[in-house]
Amino acid sequence: MPSFDTVCEANFVEVKNAVENTAKEIGTRFDFKGTSAAIELKDKEITLFGDAEFQLQQVEDILRGKLTKRSVDVRFLDVQKPQKMGGDKVKQVVRVRNGIDSEQAKKIQRLIKDSKMKLQAAIQEDKVRVTGAKRDDLQAAMALIRKEVADLPLGFDNFRD
Repeated sequence: MPSFDTVCEANFVEVKNAVENTAKEIGTRFDFKGTSAAIELKDKEITLFGDAEFQLQQVEDILRGKLTKRSVDVRFLDVQKPQKMGGDKVKQVVRVRNGIDSEQAKKIQRLIKDSKMKLQAAIQEDKVRVTGAKRDDLQAAMALIRKEVADLPLGFDNFRD
């Protein structure tokens, strides 16, 4: 039976390159000289450091620009609230989304079911597999999911005939 997987996966090689380019730009920019502005990547979390929230916002803007240049959707970023560190320093954690959480997966599953198309949607760990008898129905389902779930950067892979 024809099927495809709905996934939410960032290209981590490009994310790593964007973080490294951001760190390089922070090191060379005049307005960051003598400050504690920095950025680091651990697993799937990017941590921004700075002297004030304004500086964190500047670092985040640079990061978003670098990600955009590398064709990584900025909707993958889940920005947390800034946290105070010792003294007058602040840090902010930015998580890189990977996988569809259960709430969004259920929303996609309900969307397929309510569309009255002859398709089945099954949640498998962090992706949603959609199966059906006709290729045209699957392509219509892809268009429907793209239209209705605009807040997540969804991709479709493993299309089988």
